[in-house]
Amino acid sequence: MEKIILVHVTGGDRPGLTAELSAVLAGFDVDVLDIGQVVIHNFLTLGILIRLPSNSQPVLKELLFKAHELGVTMKLHPLAEEEYSSWVGEAHKPRYIITLLARSVTSSQIAAITRVITENGLNIDTIHRLSGRVPLDCEGYECSRGCVEFTVRGTPSDIAAIRSEFLAISSSLMIDIAFQEDNIFRRNRRLVAFDMDSTLIQAEVIDELAKEAGVGDKVAAITESAMRGELDFKQSLRRRLALLEGLDESVLQRVADRLPMSEGAEKLIANLKNVGYKIAILSGGFTYFGDILQKKFGIDYVYANQLEIKDGKLTGKALGDIVDAEKKAELLQSIADQENISLQQVIAVGDGANDLPMLNLAGLGIAFHAKPKVKNSARQAISTLGLDTILYLLGFRDREVL
Repeated sequence: MEKIILVHVTGGDRPGLTAELSAVLAGFDVDVLDIGQVVIHNFLTLGILIRLPSNSQPVLKELLFKAHELGVTMKLHPLAEEEYSSWVGEAHKPRYIITLLARSVTSSQIAAITRVITENGLNIDTIHRLSGRVPLDCEGYECSRGCVEFTVRGTPSDIAAIRSEFLAISSSLMIDIAFQEDNIFRRNRRLVAFDMDSTLIQAEVIDELAKEAGVGDKVAAITESAMRGELDFKQSLRRRLALLEGLDESVLQRVADRLPMSEGAEKLIANLKNVGYKIAILSGGFTYFGDILQKKFGIDYVYANQLEIKDGKLTGKALGDIVDAEKKAELLQSIADQENISLQQVIAVGDGANDLPMLNLAGLGIAFHAKPKVKNSARQAISTLGLDTILYLLGFRDREVL
């Protein structure tokens, strides 16, 4: 009668250890049903699930002898056929990816996340650190972020409740937690669409123009109200633009020269372009500034509002249709169709209420440093780190990025 045994090995890691143990199994032509290995700080944990013939003593004896010779601890766990069959059956349960993003990973964060996982009937399959190894004396941006990815399995009764719990934890511990279905689309995104103002750049351009025109406070108040969803976007934009009537065209370049990119924006774009992503800007801002970013970063699509300029002065109006919330969603669908990809392969990133339709339309919609209403309504949110941490949500490790 066949036997199923889990071989559990722990001890100091060194090159060739797994090769020597597997060579023992190969000498007896043993079937390997599953295998997994992890090394943390040069300490190895290796599991090999094997199927043996009824006369299993020779191979087990050789395995134990080899473990002793290698200076590692080996434990053998026989499994009943029913246990194995139950384990195989669990392979068809839904899988999810939970991503912890923080300036520094702590035990309190891990405890809070794993409590939610357990209370919602999910089981952790794997835990991986995606952020790089950080020296103790490290300083600067690359040293002030951490990412841990959990792969979990199960059938949660209320996904919305899980997201709500994670959002509450995020707020109380000043971290971000992403909860995604682990499917083929997560590993095959092809397009990312950004809002521009306060997302790709750290400013609201119309507010900067208003400062130059001496109406900064008036325009800023309207902008904030619009981003909170308290005003119709088209109406609010027309009201703000009207206050800029007569502003000299030369001011546009002066404002463009001082606009700061959001943390991690350039790194994110460079890495996504490196693996073949298309990049789009879908903005309620202005084409003048979107075109500058397009030339600088090789962005593929730019859709925004065009300022009307006559005799070198802003008229206080925009040409053509205004790019509002509905227009952004429409443009996102249009670009996806043009690229011949599913919306599940699209990432959308924005901060305002006028971004919500495109965030909810995309397979991965991310509220970036967003207003509370937007953060609460979007499926994913990043509020503590830079744009480049989106790479973690796609499964990138630090060692894989440019």
